[in-house]
Amino acid sequence: MGAEIEQFDILEQKIDSLVSAFAALKKENETLVEKTQIQEEKLADLMSEVEALKSGRDKTKQRIIALLEKLEQITP
Repeated sequence: MGAEIEQFDILEQKIDSLVSAFAALKKENETLVEKTQIQEEKLADLMSEVEALKSGRDKTKQRIIALLEKLEQITP
């Protein structure tokens, strides 16, 4: 009878350990999901910023070309 109780105690300890490990992993997963969402939002913001900078660069390039064309008309 003592051996059976000892086996149940060991089983209970292992189950408790698994439950604790599961809870810790679940919390870690939630944290990682949250961090991933934050990083995805940052990435989207940066992509928007890059697109805005490209657009501004293209507009500046067009203005420079237009100014150079005006200069060509003035200079013989």
